[in-house]
Amino acid sequence: MFRQKGVIISETFFKLTIETRSNKRQLLMHENKFNPKCIFLDLDGTIVDPRQAYFEAAQIGFRAIGQELPEMKSILEIPKRMEQGLGFSDLVCGDLNKFTTVYLQSYHVFTEGKTRLLPNVPKAIEILSQKAKLALITMRHVPNQAVVKELDHFGIGKYFSSVMTAFDTTKPKPSPEAIFKCIQNFNVEICDCLMAGDSVNDIKAGKAAGVKTVGLLSGLYYHEELVKEEPDMILSDLTKLPDVIY
Repeated sequence: MFRQKGVIISETFFKLTIETRSNKRQLLMHENKFNPKCIFLDLDGTIVDPRQAYFEAAQIGFRAIGQELPEMKSILEIPKRMEQGLGFSDLVCGDLNKFTTVYLQSYHVFTEGKTRLLPNVPKAIEILSQKAKLALITMRHVPNQAVVKELDHFGIGKYFSSVMTAFDTTKPKPSPEAIFKCIQNFNVEICDCLMAGDSVNDIKAGKAAGVKTVGLLSGLYYHEELVKEEPDMILSDLTKLPDVIY
């Protein structure tokens, strides 16, 4: 028995109160976390840093049309607009079609040797693979084998149960097609899946598929740009994702 200001409190009531508070704290923790059976991850800006490849592709593209290389901010704006299907004629003064063709060809070549893993990502992916099945979904217009080779080069290919590129779908992100294919292949429910990536297209694809979405600030997009898409959560980078998976 416990006595507090003349009030006698039973030990059983005291224990129940502590347990109730503990359960509420545990429930609150889980409300801010996810328990997926499958996690879909983007590649560029999420796992690897493609900025050097963007820069060198732009160098070749602008040289091909005889235009001086613009500042870095404009160079990084080009891939953002490309993946969203937005125009960028205000950034390219010459032959836009020629620039686009040369740029994309160069970019896909440079991704084989110019991309680098983002800091501490391999460990995060290893931990995530112990909690859920991992699938990689990228908008790169390259054969599936090229991305698998890149992942193996970085020593992280073994953690992915599936790898899908734009060549594996009729409509790449923001279409949810690749996500639906993975869900079917893994035989999991939509409610048991999560999409994480740095791009607005990652969030759009995830929301269109009905899965949980996590935006990452490790790529080209700013916080306010990701917030507009209303993801379930925004994190600084992929290394923080294991902390919100239980």
